[in-house]
Amino acid sequence: MACRIGELVLDCRDPEVLARFWCEVLDFVELGREYAEEGEGYAVEIGPREGFGGPQATIILRTGEPAEAKSGLHIDLNPTDRDADAELERLLELGARPADIGQTGEEPWNVLEDPEGNSFCLLKARIAPV
Repeated sequence: MACRIGELVLDCRDPEVLARFWCEVLDFVELGREYAEEGEGYAVEIGPREGFGGPQATIILRTGEPAEAKSGLHIDLNPTDRDADAELERLLELGARPADIGQTGEEPWNVLEDPEGNSFCLLKARIAPV
């Protein structure tokens, strides 16, 4: 028996902002919200239109303080319906920012940050959509 990733959970300052950003990046939709008791915060779950349990993991963005130290989790994205240069332009327009981690410029990826500074890479290899 094996496991697979069903959900990724990301603590953040503003779940609304990150939900909008990642929905646009991944062509996801908001699947639901959960509110903590007495205004202690909330979470927004986003994912593919078919919802939880499909071939793609959903993402839960919840209020909380992001870790001060660099996270061990890193997301790599591949373009599906355009080349990497066009996808990079789209991601930058959505609010991603280039991140410098000492790249030489010869790597087959671009290092970026989402609106809250979480790093991720856009790989140049194009893959088929799910």
